[in-house]
Amino acid sequence: MAANQELGQKGESLARRYLETKGYRIEAVNWRFSRAEIDIVAKKGDLLVFVEVKTRESFHSFFGRPEDAVNYKKIKHLAEAAAAYMREFNHQWAIRFDIIGILLPSKGHVQIRHLEDAFFPGLQTG
Repeated sequence: MAANQELGQKGESLARRYLETKGYRIEAVNWRFSRAEIDIVAKKGDLLVFVEVKTRESFHSFFGRPEDAVNYKKIKHLAEAAAAYMREFNHQWAIRFDIIGILLPSKGHVQIRHLEDAFFPGLQTG
């Protein structure tokens, strides 16, 4: 397994545990539609939350925080996958798109940054 994949899987595992401690119920992990993948689909009450997880080993000012890597193209693919998920499971209630950024340094403390309602597809300029 490639180092980036392994790092991503560690980050997603940490994100799932984090969400569960915050009262979310995990509905799906790595749910795929066409070219897109939703890292985590979670529920809190009737709210369905689509979560993109970005993990890095360190912070570099050049690259920014992990969550800064979610660009317009990624948002577009996430929106398409979310719409397909809602159709498949007949979800007709409130939704939200979150980003969880994780810094996972080889030494030091893990940092988790949860951006609730991080974006709303269709409102971005391209």
